[in-house]
Amino acid sequence: MNALKRILFPAFVLIVILISQSIFVVKETERAVKLRFGEIVEADVPPGLHFKIPVVNSVKKFDARILTLDAAPQSYLTSEKKALTVDSFVKWRVSDVEKYFTTTGGDEERLRRLLIQRVDAGLRNEFGTRTVNEVVSGERDELMDKLTLQLDAIAVAELGVQVIDLRVKKIDLPPEVSDSVYNRMRTERERLAKELRAQGNEVAEKIRATADKEKTIILADAYRQAEEIKGNGDAIATATYANAYSKDPEFYDFTRSLKAYQSTFGSKSDILLINPDSDFFKYLDDSKANN
Repeated sequence: MNALKRILFPAFVLIVILISQSIFVVKETERAVKLRFGEIVEADVPPGLHFKIPVVNSVKKFDARILTLDAAPQSYLTSEKKALTVDSFVKWRVSDVEKYFTTTGGDEERLRRLLIQRVDAGLRNEFGTRTVNEVVSGERDELMDKLTLQLDAIAVAELGVQVIDLRVKKIDLPPEVSDSVYNRMRTERERLAKELRAQGNEVAEKIRATADKEKTIILADAYRQAEEIKGNGDAIATATYANAYSKDPEFYDFTRSLKAYQSTFGSKSDILLINPDSDFFKYLDDSKANN
């Protein structure tokens, strides 16, 4: 019994290994080819569970989804002999599995190199027949659609892949040209800024001159009006004093003398030498005041 077990167990293990090596699964997102000693015997294996002969057959699987090829920026000359740096990308997927495997051996990196070469050639040819304005804005969409159709036809025939879309992400001038353009733009903006500042200063000077003129006129009018009001006030005050004086001249002289006494004798440190018989003291002398 033990000897039988020792024989059956390795046989069972061998059978399991052979079965596992004979079964393979192709997913919905994959394309596959079945080979017999490196030769294609089934070009496009459909999704599902499949069988193969171990050792004799092998299976190569590829991604069937839409993939993106992001090309490195390249420099192209326009019809005006102006250099442009173009950054582009390509959307592609495997369409002919047999041709794709035959051409690239299933190496996606090799496919990328071959596809980039064809993209580069197409962009170089099309940019060389157009101006900067046409490739930047005027005919950009038309150019991309045309290149997509051309590249798709070449890729399907030569590489077994379908080009879904070809687009340009960015178009720039070379760094040395960009620096020159930016410097020229900066100079132009600085010149325009100086003109605007000069115009602003001119307007500001006019406003200040007008304001100073109006200020002078307003102050002159205010001074004239003040002098007129002051003159009218002085005239009224003089008329009032004259009227009051004409009614009682003696009382007017008396009040004026009192004010004079007050201002004269207000300081104790002053020394005043005056003739006692002068009119200044007439209101201090009863006999003179009565007279």
